[in-house]
Amino acid sequence: MVASQVAAVLSNLQTLYSDHASVVSMNLFVALLCTSIVISHLLEENRWMNGSITALIIGLLTGVIILLASGGKSSRLLVFSQDLFFIYLLPPIIFNAGFSVKKKQFFRNFITIMLFGAVGTLISCTIISIGVIKFFKEMDIGSLDVGGFIGIFPYCPLPFQTGLIHVSASYYFLLLQFSAIGAIFAATDSVCTLQVLNQDETPLLYSLVFGEGVVNDATSVVLFNAIQSFDLTNTSPGIALHFIGKFFYLFSASTLLGVVVGLVSAYIIKTLYFGRHSTDREFALMMLMAYLSYIMAELFYLSGILTVFFCGIVMSHYTWHNVTESSRVTSKHAFATLSFVAEIFIFLYVGMDALGIETWSFVNDRPGASIMVSSVLLLLVMAGRAAFVFPLSFLTNLAKKSPSEKISFREQIIIWWSGLMRGAVSMALAYNQFTKGGHTQSRLDAIMITSTITVVLFSTVVFGLLTKPLIRFLIPHPKVTTSMRSGQSSPKSATTPFLGDSFDDSPKGGQRPSSIRALLTTPTHTVHHYWRKFDNAFMRPMFGGRGFVPFVPGSPTKRSEH
Repeated sequence: MVASQVAAVLSNLQTLYSDHASVVSMNLFVALLCTSIVISHLLEENRWMNGSITALIIGLLTGVIILLASGGKSSRLLVFSQDLFFIYLLPPIIFNAGFSVKKKQFFRNFITIMLFGAVGTLISCTIISIGVIKFFKEMDIGSLDVGGFIGIFPYCPLPFQTGLIHVSASYYFLLLQFSAIGAIFAATDSVCTLQVLNQDETPLLYSLVFGEGVVNDATSVVLFNAIQSFDLTNTSPGIALHFIGKFFYLFSASTLLGVVVGLVSAYIIKTLYFGRHSTDREFALMMLMAYLSYIMAELFYLSGILTVFFCGIVMSHYTWHNVTESSRVTSKHAFATLSFVAEIFIFLYVGMDALGIETWSFVNDRPGASIMVSSVLLLLVMAGRAAFVFPLSFLTNLAKKSPSEKISFREQIIIWWSGLMRGAVSMALAYNQFTKGGHTQSRLDAIMITSTITVVLFSTVVFGLLTKPLIRFLIPHPKVTTSMRSGQSSPKSATTPFLGDSFDDSPKGGQRPSSIRALLTTPTHTVHHYWRKFDNAFMRPMFGGRGFVPFVPGSPTKRSEH
């Protein structure tokens, strides 16, 4: 009896200690977030540093301090969790990207963005996967229990012998595992480049880098999920077509779901007009329905990234104009702030988790293996990037008539460079593939995790530090004249930033032709023109938007019309 009571007391004390430790960890992490924001502000004008690199370095230094203080037992305040990343941190970042996007600029370059973001990612994934098969077989690293599937499939002779993989498994299964590695390292992180590029000076370049980054993340995750969910029990000669069909189904269904949820939110807010009684309710409904779109996508095994991105675009086009003026200001800044904090959180998170002693202890006896794999992966990332940026840019330029719309060689180099950085998406996918419950099960799994960490750190820090000087060298700052300042102050200027404070996408925007010849050659009936006619005739009367909100006393309609 006494022994059981003592055990209960000890259990309660252990629980209290664990809860207190969690509170201490969260306090330290929030303090680090504040520190990162302050230091990033102080280094704003620095030639080399930017916010993401600052947060990553602070995370690394904090990890070192914790590692020393704990006697080499741990370097983490928080354990890397895929759920935390995909469910809580990623949605606000992607939603804000869609919510604040300049829709006219995005869809004007939509074909090029989709070529780089979707087709380019598939090409990069293929190059990396083939390179992994080619180079890994030359490395005498050992055997890998791929996902614990040994023995599930009958023995199938492989057309190649690898040093890294030696399993009795299906040939198709192994191909899918190599393809998963390709999908992991095809996911880019263009934050560093976007923080350097000026939206007013290079609107085309900024739109391409930003748009490709979002579509690339979505494509990589969709591709990875398609690989993970592929049914290997029914293999057939048409397996490739089936896989491609599944990929495009996930892509299109995810996009459609985001559009539908965005339209439903616009219709509800327009019809009920919550702002008559409470602006808090309409903003809360916007935020919750945006998050609902992401959760619904995960529920139906679709891509939450694509869903919440297009939900953000639709909400900014319809829902945002249906709320009161105070809710517009609140929503714009609230979504941007949540996105900013989530980005800083992720880079701190990755920095501290990079020194996870459990993972690195597996490769202590052979550190050269991890370095060799990391070097190969970096080379494959660079080759895979070059394999589509320059050819697709060439094809895109062939279809462009105006020299101002063509992608110059200098801009192609910047686009190639911007996609060399790897970030939290690659980390999360690698943890999904090579760990169980956040812990590695074998030495080869640990090698892949440490290699991913090395690639992410090297590319973010080294390539990120060189980004500002490279862009300043390739695209020198033009002298800002009075006319340029006046042009930049107009939200309807031809150099309207891809992301900006204004959500104005009025059809009145656009650059005036500089000559009679330019006026005659400018197309008057474009896709945007026909979409605007359809939007004004059918969509806006039903779902609201600029100029189509029914008048209600105290509503934003009265102010927006005068």
